[in-house]
Amino acid sequence: MLSYLIFTLTLCAIYGLLALSLNLIWGSAGLVNLGLAGFFAVGAYASALATGAGVPVLIGWGAALLVGAAVGLVVTFATLRLRDDYLAIVTLGFAEVIRLVALNERWLTNGSDGISGIKAPLKAELGTQNFAYFYLGLATLVLVIVWALLRRLDASPYGRALKAIREDQQLASFAGKPVLRFKLQAFALSAAIAALAGALYAHFQSYISPDHFQPLITIYIFLAVTAGGVGRPSGAVLGAYLVVIFLEATRFVTEWVPGLQPVQLAAMREMLIGIALILVLHLKPQGILPERIPKAPVPPTAA
Repeated sequence: MLSYLIFTLTLCAIYGLLALSLNLIWGSAGLVNLGLAGFFAVGAYASALATGAGVPVLIGWGAALLVGAAVGLVVTFATLRLRDDYLAIVTLGFAEVIRLVALNERWLTNGSDGISGIKAPLKAELGTQNFAYFYLGLATLVLVIVWALLRRLDASPYGRALKAIREDQQLASFAGKPVLRFKLQAFALSAAIAALAGALYAHFQSYISPDHFQPLITIYIFLAVTAGGVGRPSGAVLGAYLVVIFLEATRFVTEWVPGLQPVQLAAMREMLIGIALILVLHLKPQGILPERIPKAPVPPTAA
């Protein structure tokens, strides 16, 4: 039971990074990115292939960051003229393209068999149980660092400019803000964070395959950010922990229902997740930790 709890908390930290990634691009910049699972996969495969070639794990994570940011820039350039629903459709298609490439290009990704034996840092030295504790601490530390940096960015003039673009990009452009440059930077940074989450996931599991990067991951992260509070990094992290714990809890709830086949139990879990999303939107439409918008300063009274 303790091992299962450690596994769940480690997964919470990884999903927390994905939630921070989505919160940056959607909550701050107002760009709907349904391709989160694609960037997650890009980071996982980039780090797995780099460390498989003999480089240290830290360099593999750095490679995941760089490749994720580069792919994010490519996607942004390809969608410069798209907004709202059209951007969401294109990014969703991007995620499926990445998954299908991983499924069919066996020379690179080993296809549906996946990549096994991915390096787990210090696992041989620490042993399986101690490695689980170590990796939980490492993933949580990475999450805290990224959260602190994004929280600082959120309160900075850069973060306020992103939110101005989110509210009305034409008005922000008239105010002299380089909207295109801000979009490129935000998308690249968001993609890099998602790719880092993928790298952490790959080295935690020691095995990845295309089945690990289904579009449903993106739906879970949207649920996490919506439940926690769109536009607030703390809300995104809280939402990610709640969603992962809820997802794992549904495994035990469905076991109490007799007479159902495994496929029906899996469908029931998805139904419970959908009901949870409806309840969150109904009861807390702004999220558990809604975004705090500071009031405009009061001008000094005329003498």
